[in-house]
Amino acid sequence: MHISKVDLNLFIVFEAIYAEGSITRASLKMNLTQPAISHALNRLRQLFDDPLFERQGHVMVPTPLARSIIDPVRQSLRGFEVTLNGVERFEAAGSERSFSLALRDVLEASVLPPLMARVAREAPLVGLNTLQVGRRELESELAAGTLDAAIDILLPLSNDIRRTLLATDQTVVLVRRDHPAVRGTLDLDGYLTLEHIQTSSRRRGPGLEDFELSRLGLQRRIRLRCQHYFAACRVVSQTDLALTMPERLARVVNQQFGNQILGVPLQMPSLDIYLYWHANVDADPASLWLRGQINDAVLVT
Repeated sequence: MHISKVDLNLFIVFEAIYAEGSITRASLKMNLTQPAISHALNRLRQLFDDPLFERQGHVMVPTPLARSIIDPVRQSLRGFEVTLNGVERFEAAGSERSFSLALRDVLEASVLPPLMARVAREAPLVGLNTLQVGRRELESELAAGTLDAAIDILLPLSNDIRRTLLATDQTVVLVRRDHPAVRGTLDLDGYLTLEHIQTSSRRRGPGLEDFELSRLGLQRRIRLRCQHYFAACRVVSQTDLALTMPERLARVVNQQFGNQILGVPLQMPSLDIYLYWHANVDADPASLWLRGQINDAVLVT
């Protein structure tokens, strides 16, 4: 079937139902009536000869066919949007646009304060949503435009995803200010005699420092495994446990605790942080502006 015979607005409705999981919420999102959304869905069902969505309780669950076409539909819609925006200038000072940025929670505390300070000065009406997106879904969400950019470590993504190095971080060790066994310096023997906190969102598995220790045939004792560095820093301030973590975040989170920040007494790889975006917004004025704000914000942290 030739594209000229298809109403492309139907695919906007399709994406809205897929994203919202509900005809009611899709109608609110698109500012259309529920009968109008239902009529568009019926036309799509005839076009594809497939129900596309099946009701399960209050949720519209996509069929296998709908799941197979959502990514190319989103990429196509994103391409049209970029083309339309490309003929317009992006005026940050008057824009009311909202950007979505994938950002691991470990980076939020160091990146967001300077970034939002810059955005507030240059674009007082622009909004920013930060999300934690699974790394397997990162490329498809950038392609679909549900994400404008992402900040993460070096990832094995396709050539459709552009990247630039934002910053290089180091690893440090935190112990409480009056730790009885540590006075300003820490060697490897001392590091191994301490009991440690491992901070990770995963239920199990070693940290980067454990990999490096294993290369030397060594192992540390993990006394506590927790999810967030803020909680870990607070535990450090009230116990004799040690915490190994990225230096940039340590300088921010540790301000109210006053723990000692020491060098890691073993060879550790640097922690490289990258900014990612899709090739289809490479020259998009709004994306260029956002990437510039992120780059400048990270440089001052």
